[in-house]
Amino acid sequence: MPVAPPTAVPLRLRRFRVDVGTIITVVILVESLLLIALGYWGSQRLVSRIGESAHQADHLRIEDRTIAFLNHASTAVRSMSESPSLQTGGEGAGQSGELIWTLLQQSPELDSIYVAAADGRMLMVTRHPEPAVVNMKAEPEGTTEVWHFKPRASDSTDVQERFRTVRVETLHTQYKPTERGWFKSAMNGQRSEAVWSQPYVFAAQQEEIGVTYSLPAWRRGADGSTQELVAAGDVSLGRLSEFVRLFSRDGQGEAALLGTEFQVLARSDVEGDVKHLEVPRDGVLGAVIARMQGGAGARGATADASFALDHAGRRYLVRTSHLPSTHWLLASWVPEDTVLGGLQRNVLWLLALVLASLAIILTVSLRLSKVVTLPVEQLSRIARRIGRFDLDNIPRVPSRVLEIQQLDQALDDSARGLKAFRKFVPVDLVNQLVDEGHTLTPSGEPRRITAMFTDIEGFTRISEAVETRVLVEQLTAYFNVATRVIARHGGTVDKFIGDAIMVLWGAPSPLDDAEYKACVAALELRAELAVLNTRWATQGLQAFATRIGMHTGTAVVGALGSNERLAYTAFGDTINVASRIEGLNKDLGTRVLLSEATFEGLRGRLRTRRIEEIALRGRMSKVVLYELLEG
Repeated sequence: MPVAPPTAVPLRLRRFRVDVGTIITVVILVESLLLIALGYWGSQRLVSRIGESAHQADHLRIEDRTIAFLNHASTAVRSMSESPSLQTGGEGAGQSGELIWTLLQQSPELDSIYVAAADGRMLMVTRHPEPAVVNMKAEPEGTTEVWHFKPRASDSTDVQERFRTVRVETLHTQYKPTERGWFKSAMNGQRSEAVWSQPYVFAAQQEEIGVTYSLPAWRRGADGSTQELVAAGDVSLGRLSEFVRLFSRDGQGEAALLGTEFQVLARSDVEGDVKHLEVPRDGVLGAVIARMQGGAGARGATADASFALDHAGRRYLVRTSHLPSTHWLLASWVPEDTVLGGLQRNVLWLLALVLASLAIILTVSLRLSKVVTLPVEQLSRIARRIGRFDLDNIPRVPSRVLEIQQLDQALDDSARGLKAFRKFVPVDLVNQLVDEGHTLTPSGEPRRITAMFTDIEGFTRISEAVETRVLVEQLTAYFNVATRVIARHGGTVDKFIGDAIMVLWGAPSPLDDAEYKACVAALELRAELAVLNTRWATQGLQAFATRIGMHTGTAVVGALGSNERLAYTAFGDTINVASRIEGLNKDLGTRVLLSEATFEGLRGRLRTRRIEEIALRGRMSKVVLYELLEG
């Protein structure tokens, strides 16, 4: 009986050496027949899906850019509406005019931006027919408009020169802001509810069609009365067409923006601006609209549809989607042969190469069994080394067999991947658990430990002010310092929680004098962080200030988690208390706080300061805290 297992292994290996050639040959023959029978059908489905995915990605790109275009325009109007000093007349009108002019310069999407009041006053900045700041005052007998014309766009960087008034003209018109549709729509809505108007002819440019984004902007006067204001911005269809053509230029097809009645607002397939609101009946776009109207009714602008369309002897892939807040439709189309023609030819070539490769592999498989055994045995030894995390100087196994090369490459990739993975997993901890006979299944046991939590003060504020790359480099340097100090004093880094660190003293192996070693590590961490902050200061970088909380007690430690994924960690009241103690540093203005249990373990060897009893969130009884002092 004792010798049975050793004899079983060679028999298995010998049977494998005998059968491998036959198995590979049969498998390749079956695969050849299946590939020949199903190759064309499968390739056509694959090509069709790739074409649809490519068109969908192109459509989503145009949709995202169009939404970003509209959002940027609306953001400028909202920024103006939220200005506390926004006025349409009086002493503050000059300052408001400068603000609106600046917003227009930064918003190429807008043709003009303005604010109107219920008393008939209006302050507007426009690009057309010339750059100007316009003050309007509507009265029963008419409206007085004072136009302060500015220099045309130039390469000048002098802000004052660009805002200089070159001439002033006064006009008397019948234009009344309060009677315009954009004003009424905004005032009829709810507070802060913004609306996009239907296309209409702009009053300042009688031949220009566009849309207006408007929203109410309420102000309270010094006497307590409420002043009704409406902030708005104009986007001409010409400018919208210009941007849609720009968005479509990077793709393979064309796109168009359609109104609620399918009238064209902007399109990329026709040069020039939209001068008339109409529903096209010819061309590809006309066929697309006819298909949409026929499938959803005259007003059935249903969103997010995709279909194929035949027109003038060509097949087109079409997608439509609904733009939020505007009720417009974005339609894009691309000739199917433009997207799929090259793919179909490539698939045919690929099928031919596959058939040729199968013939070659079939020939080689007849001799494969003679050269596969030794490399497999070598690879099995390498696999066992990888299983023990012995990843240094892994040899390569050269072979003329394709499968062996692939297996060798896979093991080499695994070794390189695990080398990188070792940075995320405490390998020494895993090996120690295995060597001590711990099963890598969910388990835990009570153990007395000292738990430490660290956190960087004001990290949210720092992360908002510092570039991501620089922040990652600083965090890495900080974590390197912290882990070295912790390891030097016998601590185990349990996990990194954003900018925080959870550390255990006394797990997985018992540790004598854990409280003292944890406190010494805390002091050394602060000292080394001070050196690091000094170096950062010379580089103009933000300094880190760490806060630390510690508690000693019994916690459940072990390999915890699910059957599929484990993590060596600890949980229980001791961990929760340590975490909450760290959080109290912010309220108490301290840097390192200890529980009474940790303080008692110091036995007076380090300087501390007693703090009054404090109630912890989630606990009925109060705890006595001590601040760990330097020196």
